[in-house]
This record gives sequence, structure tokens and C-alpha cells, in this order.
Amino acid sequence: MKFEIALLPGDGIGPEVAAEGVKVLKAVCRKYGHEFVFHEDHIGGIAIDNYGEALAKKTLAMCRRCHAVLLGAVGGPKWDNSESDVRPEDGLLGLRKGLKLFANLRPVKVFPMLEDHTNLKPEVVRGVDLIVVRELTGGLYFGRPKKRWKTEKGRRAVDSMVYTEQEIERILRVGFEIARGRRRKLASVDKQNVLMTSRLWREIAIEMSREYPDVELEHHLVDACTMRLIQRPSQYDVLVTENTFGDIITDEASMLAGSMGMLPSASLSGISADGGRVPGMYEPIHGSAPGRANQNIANPIAQILSVAMMLRYSLGLPQGADDVERAVSAVLEQGYRTYDIMAAGKTKVGTKEMGDRIAGEVAK
Repeated sequence: MKFEIALLPGDGIGPEVAAEGVKVLKAVCRKYGHEFVFHEDHIGGIAIDNYGEALAKKTLAMCRRCHAVLLGAVGGPKWDNSESDVRPEDGLLGLRKGLKLFANLRPVKVFPMLEDHTNLKPEVVRGVDLIVVRELTGGLYFGRPKKRWKTEKGRRAVDSMVYTEQEIERILRVGFEIARGRRRKLASVDKQNVLMTSRLWREIAIEMSREYPDVELEHHLVDACTMRLIQRPSQYDVLVTENTFGDIITDEASMLAGSMGMLPSASLSGISADGGRVPGMYEPIHGSAPGRANQNIANPIAQILSVAMMLRYSLGLPQGADDVERAVSAVLEQGYRTYDIMAAGKTKVGTKEMGDRIAGEVAK
């Protein structure tokens, strides 16, 4: 089968980890006889330098023609000018809007061989295997009015949290469908004791639960949820929440796995109840880490696990996805580690070496 993939390496360590993702995809390609055609372009800071904008119209058009988008990372101090009207992160927001990617999936799985690597006790993180489903295109980040101004009494600013029934319903459906394919437990996270948007959210969640009698629905206030993620994270299966809460929760949950370098993500335009393909963008959750760029030290596993998600959700190749995930586990079991997950008695390897070993395991 032939698939068109948009490759956007981005800034900092983005090109290095993206290269290892491509390496693993090519290993899957050779193993199963698929054809992956890569179309590379710029996004983020490098796009600002080359095109004057974080996401050029031609880049977005190219992404729309492809089955999926593989992205490295964006940003860096070079473009951190608070007075600038153009920022690298605008590229991500533009892609989400332009491709109608409203659902962000961030799985957090603690590999048994890394239980001792986190800041929490091994017995707390043991068995953690959860997915956070975050709404991406609504809420505080996009609501209007959004502005700042000066008054006689000083400076003021306002951000608006806005959600429609349709936006809430479609992200909750993604959560229910994913939970149905896992352990059938869905935690809907809101702040209904304070926010009107959360009261609407919970109301719709209760109504939709009648369509999914096989899924156990719980309602968690966001502050209580953040506490439970540290106290008893293994109790969670699938969590679904709005944009801002999801942004915070996923960064907190990333620490359960010991390093952001271990965690992938997928941004989707929906979810298929029958396992069919849907367009999506795939990226590690970590940033561009410009201070570690071009040193062959960055952990590529988050990017490689994002490739596995691409194979599963956008390319409809679950066997290839399973192979990639098994390969990552096998290499870690053999004791190979990048700097961020290094431990006594293990073998330290660089970005390229880790990618080589995982690609080699995929080929077996």
C-alpha cells in the first residue's frame, strides 16, 4: 500500500528525532512491502526564517493532501520575542485549525524496566497505562474576546472560555470510543462547581453515556484529578477534558513515565468506531530543547511511539504499530538508554543509536 506522509521536522532537536521516526517507518515499510512517500517542509521558527510565517499556505496545502503529518518540535529562544506578532507555536495552532484536528491523544505507559526511574515510588507508577483525550480547538486558547488594554487604573487582559454543544459532543465521543476499545473506563474531567462551560460539559457527558452503557463513566473535578494522578495513577484508563485542563494534565502525567522523551501524541480529526483511517498529526510532547540540538543525545522514543500511533490511527496498519511498540520495549529490556532515562548498569546510547536499535528490532 502507498501512503503520503507530510514530514515537518521543525526546530531544535526536532530534525534529529524526526529522522529516527522516519528510520523506523522505513523499517516497517521494508518488512510489509508498503510504500511511504515523504514530503518535507518547514514549520515553526525555521518557517518564520524562510517564509516569514510559522505555517505557510503551501505547507498547509501539502499537509491536506497527505494521509498523515509527522512533526518534530517547534520553538526556541531565537523567536521568543514577546512583542512579535508571529511565534513558532502559531504553526501548530494553524495546523490544528487547518486540518480540523480537534482531538489530542496522549498515552502514558510506564514500562516495567523504567519503574525506578520516575520521581514517584515504583509501587505508585506500576501498571500505569492511560490515555488523555484533550480537546484542541476550543476553550481559552481560541475564545473571543481575547485582548489586553490599558485603563486609568492600570493594564487589563481577558481570555474567554467558549464551548459549543457540538464541540463538547465530538470530543466526548472520541473518549467513549477509545475507552470502549480498552478497559471501558472513562473519566470526564471538568470544573463544574465553578465554570458554566464545565456544567454544560458534564450535562452532555451524562446524556452521551446512555449511548455507551458498556463504558463506566466517572466525573472528576480537575483539581482532584491532578491529585489522583500522583496518588493513584493506575486507576485511570481514559481521561477526556477540555483544552486548557488537558494541556496541564498531560504535562503532569508525563512525569509518571520518567521523561517527556518517552511520550508520544496524536492529534486527530475524529475517531473511527470500526478502526478505519482518519487524518492526523503525530508528534512527541516534548519541546524543541535547542540547548541539546545537534549533539546526538535527544531521546527519540517519543517520536518513534508517535510513529506507532500514526500507523494505527491514520494508516490503518495496526500490526506495524504493534511491531514498533514491541521493538521499543525490547530495546529498553536489553538495557539501552538515552541520557534522560539513564540508570546504573545500563548502556548509554545517542539519538541515532537508539533509532538504529529500534528499527533493527522492528525488522526481526
